Amino acid sequence: MTKSEEAVSSFCDGFLCSQAILSVYGEEEGLDRDLALKLATGLGGGMGRTAHTCGAVTGAILVIGLKKGPVSVNDVAAKEETYYLVREFLNRFQEENGSLECRELLDCDIGTPDGYRQAREKGLFDDICPRLVDSAVKILEEMKKTD
Repeated sequence: MTKSEEAVSSFCDGFLCSQAILSVYGEEEGLDRDLALKLATGLGGGMGRTAHTCGAVTGAILVIGLKKGPVSVNDVAAKEETYYLVREFLNRFQEENGSLECRELLDCDIGTPDGYRQAREKGLFDDICPRLVDSAVKILEEMKKTD
């Protein structure tokens, strides 16, 4: 199973988009799956279901930091590389999907009770979100090839 298939399957099993992405990559970087799931929880639904930055995006940013982030305050090169890769990811995701914002990607504000209800009724979480998780992981995988 590819990382994309794993992440989409995890999302479809009921985990949040941010959780699905971080948990798929975490173990190869020494992060326990349960801890990855916990860490990414608050990022779902556009960060705490506020419909801001998509959880697939924030989950991918955590993956980039996990792989490339510095562990020393003096490692400026690692920090700069991480920033560069995050910007590259954001540009690719926005180009491919039209936005980084959950409310724009879903065309619905899940940060409100009515918006969340509408998203559920319209099946947006079943239709759109798996495609966004897939997109985020595929971009990460493409970036890994050029790394």
